[in-house]
Amino acid sequence: MDPTFLILIVALLGLMFFMSSRQRKQQKAQQEFRNELAAGQEVMTASGLFGTIVEIDEANDRITLDSAGSRSIWLRAAIAKRVDSSPNDAADTIEAAEASTIAPADAIDVPDDISGLDTAQREYREQQRKDDEGK
Repeated sequence: MDPTFLILIVALLGLMFFMSSRQRKQQKAQQEFRNELAAGQEVMTASGLFGTIVEIDEANDRITLDSAGSRSIWLRAAIAKRVDSSPNDAADTIEAAEASTIAPADAIDVPDDISGLDTAQREYREQQRKDDEGK
């Protein structure tokens, strides 16, 4: 056998082992997270539903969530993450949204089509020539 072929096979096997071990670690971390869930915690499902855990059915691996007054039953595997909500978070989010808005005076005029870009480029070049001649 060609030695480069053997090196390639060994490298591919090493890569497969490395990737599978990382995946196993991630799965283990997710399983530990789901096993630590308890009633009263706020969570978000993989589909984006926010709710509070009301009941956990260990036998059927189901969780009952209360969201805006309605209850729904989810598989434990559908819970994506725990949500830590504090009163300051909402105020910080509003302040950040207000700070990130652009004032109308700072707004940039973007054309709907590219036909206006040609004239803008010509005008820019003409201005550059005028500036160069003035020096």
